[in-house]
Amino acid sequence: MNEVGISEGNVLFPVFLKLNQIQTVVVGGGNVGLEKVEALLKNDPKARIRIIAPLILPALQELADGSEFIEILNRKVRGGDLKGADLLILATDDYSLHEKLKKKAKKLRLLTNVADTPDLCDFYLGSTVKKGDLKIGISTNGKSPTFAKRFREVLEDILPDSTPELLNQLKTIRDDLKGDFNEKVERLNEITSVLTKKGK
Repeated sequence: MNEVGISEGNVLFPVFLKLNQIQTVVVGGGNVGLEKVEALLKNDPKARIRIIAPLILPALQELADGSEFIEILNRKVRGGDLKGADLLILATDDYSLHEKLKKKAKKLRLLTNVADTPDLCDFYLGSTVKKGDLKIGISTNGKSPTFAKRFREVLEDILPDSTPELLNQLKTIRDDLKGDFNEKVERLNEITSVLTKKGK
């Protein structure tokens, strides 16, 4: 038996953030910083991102030049840079810097992701599958990003390209349904039950 208060498995709470309404600060302008920024932009091309690093990869600079929502501070990070941020992503190869900034972020109650250091993370950037308005988040609790990536590819392959149209049709049906909340839910459950039936 487990000790009281200790949970098994993945206890992370999945949320979907409106990246265009919050300020994300990314510390690091190398390959890891580029990977994090690309992940943010994949989910929302209008994500508000501030990148802070003394050296910036050309590919990262190119992303910033192509977006009015990305700002680059081409210098070392300062403690005051964290004020006003909503999310912090640390993506350098300097562990001591990460520790220092994580302590500062905790005082500011600023949620932080630290690349390749699960113990310092408040949240992880999971793999996501997107088909129109459908988005599925995948997490391995930090154990295997490679598995999450491969599983994402599987889901992307099996979800039909018509998924966005299906969602639009279901929204139209939902909007046209009459009755109270319970009646609407029951009817929508009937309509969508076909999605869980296996072919014979």
